[in-house]
Amino acid sequence: MLSAGLQVAVISRDGNRLEKLKGFITPSHRAFLHTLVGDVGTEEGAEAAKTALLKSVGKVTDVVSSLGFSWWQGGPPHTQTLQELHRVFETLVLSTFTSWKAFFPLVKDNSNGSYTFITGGAGERLLMPGTGFLTLGAAAALAFCQVVREEYPDIPCKLNEVKINMGVATPDRMGPGYVSQLEVGEAIASVVEKRSISHKVLCTNSPADLKTMILEGKL
Repeated sequence: MLSAGLQVAVISRDGNRLEKLKGFITPSHRAFLHTLVGDVGTEEGAEAAKTALLKSVGKVTDVVSSLGFSWWQGGPPHTQTLQELHRVFETLVLSTFTSWKAFFPLVKDNSNGSYTFITGGAGERLLMPGTGFLTLGAAAALAFCQVVREEYPDIPCKLNEVKINMGVATPDRMGPGYVSQLEVGEAIASVVEKRSISHKVLCTNSPADLKTMILEGKL
């Protein structure tokens, strides 16, 4: 998106991660990147982030929601506390809701706008013993995305879910069953830019699927 000259805003609780992100961006594209420290995991924080973002960029046309953590292996459920289960749900699904509630109204009535959820395959399978809470939280996120698609069938904006059924890693940490974060980014950008589909779940199961998305903006 940055290479196309589009303005891109990234919100994170962690300012250090935002600074690290800036390091990946070429100087010629850095002027198009807006970073904002904010907590979209609460209604108050999401509203504050929205206000700050609109003040900074003026208008939002597309939203990509990629929230939560990529891994959890705290052990079998009987060894965990209710507090930990709450934390998992807060991170994976409640933050998805609070950010959606704040930003969805900005794009839902725009036929040239979009809202794209990023999810993963953990919600449909147990990755390995000890990861059960990750599956519970991820499954709730999948269900929330389904609810939004079916509750809002006729909205003008493009509403999609990209489900990555593979591991995602930096190019220097690639392994079997993993894809590059750069390819994932290109694929999602293509879906957003081409706006060729809506109310779809795009399940990417292989690098070939990502390449198809990059070229066509859909599967």
